Formats: sequence, C-alpha cells, structure tokens
Amino acid sequence: MTSPDPREPGSADGGPAVDADRAQFARPAGATGPFDPPERTRPAVVPPPPADPAQRAAFGRPATVPGGFAGDRPPPPPRPALPPPPEAVLRAFRAPAGQSGLQEPPGGRLGRRRTSAGPWWKPDARSDPWRDPHAPAGLTGPAVYEEEPEQPGPVVVDRRGRRRLRLRDLSVRVAALVVFAVLLAGALGGGVGYLLTREAAETPLLAPGTTLSQTDDGVTREPGSVSDIAGAVAPAVVSIEVRVGEVGATGSGVVVDGENGYIVTNNHVVSGADGVEGAEIRAVFSDGAGSEARIVGRDPASDVAVVKVERPGLVTASLGSTDDLVVGDPVVAIGSPLGLAGTVTSGIVSALDRPVRLAGEGSDTNAVISAVQTDAPINPGNSGGALVDATGAVIGINTAIASLGGGSVGLGFAIPIDTARDVAEQLIATGSAVHASLGVSTRSVTDGTRDGALVLNVEPGSAAADAGVQEQDVVIAVDDRPVGSSEELVVAVDAHEPGDVVTLELIRDGASTTVRATLDQA
Repeated sequence: MTSPDPREPGSADGGPAVDADRAQFARPAGATGPFDPPERTRPAVVPPPPADPAQRAAFGRPATVPGGFAGDRPPPPPRPALPPPPEAVLRAFRAPAGQSGLQEPPGGRLGRRRTSAGPWWKPDARSDPWRDPHAPAGLTGPAVYEEEPEQPGPVVVDRRGRRRLRLRDLSVRVAALVVFAVLLAGALGGGVGYLLTREAAETPLLAPGTTLSQTDDGVTREPGSVSDIAGAVAPAVVSIEVRVGEVGATGSGVVVDGENGYIVTNNHVVSGADGVEGAEIRAVFSDGAGSEARIVGRDPASDVAVVKVERPGLVTASLGSTDDLVVGDPVVAIGSPLGLAGTVTSGIVSALDRPVRLAGEGSDTNAVISAVQTDAPINPGNSGGALVDATGAVIGINTAIASLGGGSVGLGFAIPIDTARDVAEQLIATGSAVHASLGVSTRSVTDGTRDGALVLNVEPGSAAADAGVQEQDVVIAVDDRPVGSSEELVVAVDAHEPGDVVTLELIRDGASTTVRATLDQA
C-alpha cells in the first residue's frame, strides 16, 4: 500500500492552503519553458545632421583618393646598424671559446623551479593539510626536542665550548675543603687588619726632633702690586686715638710733612677734643710708638683737619692728583678700621665728582664734598686714612661710607687730595681755611625733565642778593656747569675763590634767565 502524494489535490498532507499557493504561483495554462524578461523599449536612433559644406571641403577625402591615405606613403628608411662594441667590452663580457649565449652565473645555474614533476615535489603533497584547504583540522602531539646527553662532571663543556665546573658533581670532601679555604682567608684578612689598626692607634703621641717640610721658593712681588704699595705707604699712615674723659675713639691720619710732624686727618675725628680740658690726642705710628698730637687747625666746611706731633724724621706720604684719575683705576685704602692699625684693603675707583654731604654725629662737620667713590672696603676708623693709587701716591683722604647697617658695603668716599692739600696748606699757614659763598639756602627739586636747586632763602647783603637772585628761583647751572641738586650747587660754588664772578642760570616763572654774582667769603 503506497502513501498518498502530498502534491496531489486533496491529499492528507496538503489541504486548502497548499492548493491556494499552487494556484497563485503556478505557470499559466498553455505556457511552457522559462519566463522571458519584459521587453525594453529602446530609443530610436536619430541620424546625425548632414555635415557643413565648408567642413566637408576642409576635412573630407579628395574625390580622386580612394581608401586610406597611407597607400602611396614611402617606406621608412632602415635603422642604422649599431657600431661594434669596444674590444675591452668584448673581452669582459663575451662567452668563452666554444660557448655561445649567456654565461653561467658565478655560483652555477640555479635549480629548476619546484613543480609537480620537479625533484622537490613530495609524493604526498596533494594530501598535505597546509596545501589542501579541505583537510580537516586536528591536534598533534607536543614538540619533542632531542635532549643532549649529560656530560660526566664535575668539569663540563657548554655549547660555546667553554669549560665549566658543575658544583653538584663535587664530592663532599672537595666542597668542605673549598668552604674551609674561604673561611681561613676571611679570618686571616680580618686578623691582619685588626693588627695593623691596633698598631697604628698605639703609636706615641710625641715625636721629639720631628722636622716638617718647608719650601724655599720666594714670593714674587712685582712693582705696583698691593703688597708693594702697602709696604711703601703704610709707614706714612698713623692711627689717631682721641680720648675725652672716659670716652675714646679711633681714626686715621696721613703724614704730609715728616720733618715738621704735620698729619692730615678728618675734622670729625678730632673735633670732639678741641678746646676740651683733659682731652687727649695721640698718634700711633706703624712701628707701635706713639706721640701726643696737637690740633693745628680744623675746617668743618671740608671735613679736613691738621694735627702736629713732636717727632722729627717721619716718613712722608707722596701726594698725587685726581686730574688724571679715571673710573676703574685700582686703589688701595690704608687705615685703622675698628681700631685695627695698619689694615690694607683694595678696590677700584667707582665714581668721580660724587657730591656727598657730611655731617658726623658729635662733630661740627657740615660739609659737601666732590668725593672720589671707591669699592675698597672702608669701615669706621678708616676716616682720615689714605686712598692710594697704583703708583703709591695718595689721591684721597677716606672720610665716609654709605651703609644701611654701619658696615662696609662697597660704597666708600674720599676727599680728593687736591682739596685736602689746599685746605691743609691754609690750616698750617693760618689755622683756618677760606671758602667762597653764594649766600642762599636751597633744596633739590625736579620737574620730571630737569633737576635743579630751589632757592628757599637769600641772605641779605650776600652775593646772591646783590645779583638779584630771588626766592623760588631754581639754579640749574653755574658757569655752564650743570647743577642738579643742592649738593651740586655747593660743590660748584666751593670750586671758586672768594671774589670770583660766576654766571648763574636760573629758572624763574617758567623762563630761563642768567645773573652774575661776585662770590663772598664764607
């Protein structure tokens, strides 16, 4: 008994649904073969428009020429034969005698390519899983490496041919001997070190007759060196000790006339002892000897004083000049800073013609000097000492420092020796010094573009009053010398002698004017 065909209508496995699908997708009645695609409508071919007669005449084929244009073209000339190669090239590259064609390569001809008929084609190549893409994948066993045969010890040879000692093959006796040797070497080293250190620590502390090494090479001191200058000038620089009651102070001085015992110092060094009963002034020389000193004269306007000792034959200092001095010249300061006599310091000239106002505490000094500025260390006690140039000549008398804490910070000032010499000569001759005066009180001012000295007060009957100088005038120049502050005005006037006529340039009510003044005696 056969089972019903599900494709037959009314079969048990089909049913109405199968009949509906079959009716929907079945080939129409009377149609056989495959279904043709729908016909596509192609656009009609439109013939091109006829050519323009002018273009046809220009590009058309002539009426007498049929076919292509190359029919009667002459053939191209044959290529020229190449010249034979040079003989050297032939000898280098031609085939050996009896051979033709290319030579064999130096290493011989290469083998044939691997093909199915070649000698390197394996018989099982077709079943090689690396070549057969349809070969099934499968796991193989682990990689197995051939183990090297173990060498008998204890001396073995590694892969590089080097001999090695294998410790595990050593016998117990040999190992014990090696360990014992190491311990014995350590014990011997430690014992020797202990004995050496123990003997070094027990050497005697005292060694009578010991002589230390000494060099006989002398030190070269060239002329002009600091040591050479100090050796020549130090004997002419003294320490000035001033005692008033229970109070004492120390300064310095320079011997300017050794035959008569005249010594130049600062006014603020000795002014406290002038006219005071019981006050004592002593000059202590470089050899340690001291002598009583008397005040010859003082000049508070220049801070210069002269004292005299009764000791003939003193070393006299050589006095130079500041005319040829320039900024950067080396200088040496000699004095008794902080009471340390004969102290020598060195530096350079930092500035020239620096207006500095001096007003020492406990002194009547009220001076403005055109100072020589130096960075040679100067401290309290250097006042009155010598500032010396490279030739050993005194070019200044140290007098002041600029400092925030009272110590040296490289800002020292000295009275130019030209001024000190002039004042000292007047003091030795008459006991006093003469200075020129303008008769005004001023202060420094500026308007942002120009500096000057503002006149605050004019003394009646003074040189300034006679010249017509008024209060609130600003002095900006004296004899074409610019004046930028009240200190510069004092220095400019003090550079003249009483009776000199000077030209003052003033700013009055915003306009510049000049007046001529005959200087008075201060």
